[in-house]
Amino acid sequence: MQLSVIIVNYNVKYFLEQCLLSVEKAVQQLQAEIWVVDNASTDGSRAYLEPKFPQVQFCWNKENIGFGRACNQALAQATGEYILFLNPDTIVPEDCFTACINFCKQTTDAGALGIRMLDGSGRFLPESKRSFPSPLTSFYKLSGLAALFPKSKTFSRYHLGYLDEHKNHVVDVLAGAFMFIPKAVLDKTGGFDESFFMYGEDVDLSYRIQEAGYKNYYFSERSILHFKGESTKKTSVNYVRMFYDAMSRFVKKHYSSSSAGLFATFISAAIWMRAFLSLIKRFIQRVGLPLLDALLIVASFVLAKYVWTQFIRPEIVYQNKLLWLSFIGFSGLFLVVSYYTGLYDKQFRYKNLFQSSLISLLIILAVYSLMPEEYRFSRGMVLLGSLFSYMLLYVWRQALLKTAVVEKAIDEEDYFSIIAGTQADLQKINQLLQQNGRSKTIQGFVSPLAEQQALGSLTELPQLLQNTPANELVLCESAHLSFAEIIAMYEQAGKKVKLRLHANGSESIIGSDSKNEAGEVLHSQQYQLASAINLRLKRLIDISTALLFLLSFPVHFITNRQPLGLLKQSFAVLIGTKTWIGYSTLRKQLPTLRPSVLGPAGMPHHASKLKKEGLLMADEWYAKEYEPQYDLATIFTNYQKLGNK
Repeated sequence: MQLSVIIVNYNVKYFLEQCLLSVEKAVQQLQAEIWVVDNASTDGSRAYLEPKFPQVQFCWNKENIGFGRACNQALAQATGEYILFLNPDTIVPEDCFTACINFCKQTTDAGALGIRMLDGSGRFLPESKRSFPSPLTSFYKLSGLAALFPKSKTFSRYHLGYLDEHKNHVVDVLAGAFMFIPKAVLDKTGGFDESFFMYGEDVDLSYRIQEAGYKNYYFSERSILHFKGESTKKTSVNYVRMFYDAMSRFVKKHYSSSSAGLFATFISAAIWMRAFLSLIKRFIQRVGLPLLDALLIVASFVLAKYVWTQFIRPEIVYQNKLLWLSFIGFSGLFLVVSYYTGLYDKQFRYKNLFQSSLISLLIILAVYSLMPEEYRFSRGMVLLGSLFSYMLLYVWRQALLKTAVVEKAIDEEDYFSIIAGTQADLQKINQLLQQNGRSKTIQGFVSPLAEQQALGSLTELPQLLQNTPANELVLCESAHLSFAEIIAMYEQAGKKVKLRLHANGSESIIGSDSKNEAGEVLHSQQYQLASAINLRLKRLIDISTALLFLLSFPVHFITNRQPLGLLKQSFAVLIGTKTWIGYSTLRKQLPTLRPSVLGPAGMPHHASKLKKEGLLMADEWYAKEYEPQYDLATIFTNYQKLGNK
């Protein structure tokens, strides 16, 4: 056996699907085996992947045992002359493995081989080549000096920025995303140190390979895509803590005690600094943003009051207490409306701001018209305050977009998508996009074949991207467009477009626009219940019906068979520990819901007579076809079943 490819999976089944398709192409000319060790994924990886890849040897762990230990699990059974540890969110070119084998055969002191990696936007990933961590290199990185002087031999030592990314080099550290190692070397050094749960195990193995008298090589003659499909965000406090804890473990293991102590100081400083910055950003996004919006709205109405009383109706005296209560009430109403219109979703849409402002204004005017005469002050002031608040909130959102605190969403009508592939690929991608609610985004395709319907040939693609408003390019691997060609096109496309990939035989489109964020997936099995708007509406239905049952509680002693049980359930739904309608089985791959009172068919769980297969089918249907009105209908249709234990 020439090669054993070892991949560890954890909840990235669609990225792994496309990775395996590229790996299968890359091993066609080799005697090779492919191992996938799954660390207790909850996204349905086994049911999805095992039938699609019968030639892959899967190991299905019942718990997450960590990256290093999972790699060693497959390594103990691997029989290849060479071992490749590969991340599941990567794409390799067809000739990648043969090129690596040839390099190792020609370079007798090669203990391990890393490779040139590109992110999901086609940018070079600096972690493709690194030096060993030390207090000084850590200081340069954390202080920002490495970023200021990216080519300096002194300041950019961590990522070896002074070494040409397009040339082969001897380096210290190779990335665990792609480590190509002769089995004979691993027999001497051993596999990964299992005390490193995640991060740092590649640094430790790189160090031990050097200690054994070999060299680690950065191999620039081939490039791979590394999408960063994993769920751990590199900007999170948890990532920083795990990463620097791993570095600390490495330093304590291999360096002197004085160096380890100094490094521990830098680790603590890094964690606290990143934690502080992350908390500020999270506060603004989750709590601070609505709070600051409320302050801006109050300020807008105060400004409107000043303009109104000074320049428009100076002869009228208004009660300040009444105005302040009204202004605060208006702000609270705006926040409630904004939540349900999606203004506080992760991605910002200008239409959500407009809808929030307009709906709030209409509700305020309606409430105002119903107020007693002595509590009314001025419709004109209300209109002027609403206008000022919209303007201030618009400017505030612009500032947040500029500073990347919030991200602008691209709506369907804003997409201008071009497909790189054949007409058959165009039909498949169009079907996938339609299943994801995008029915009118594709503007055409550029073909590797001479197809009359195409916008042009692949060679004309760069010019097409420059001269059209295209903001998305979907690259389709097939017999006519190889993975190697697609990887090259990633570098050529530039920053203007979002790049997406679809491998022939897959049921998904994958991409990643930032090396710091988890990747994105569009796939054929979409769940309506996963959308933010439906989850908000579901929670609104839960709260409103629970309040209705609680406020009308005496009536239920007459109309309901289990009134005390209904009271208890209403409280549980109100505080968020339960939902009225939900799954009948534990299905972690479905969108997450609270435990439910009734199943999708409207039956209490203990009373359902369906077999397990029927329950699974009902849960799948509920998640996939969910509509808010279904919850309402199910709750009231099955009113007599509420309250049962």
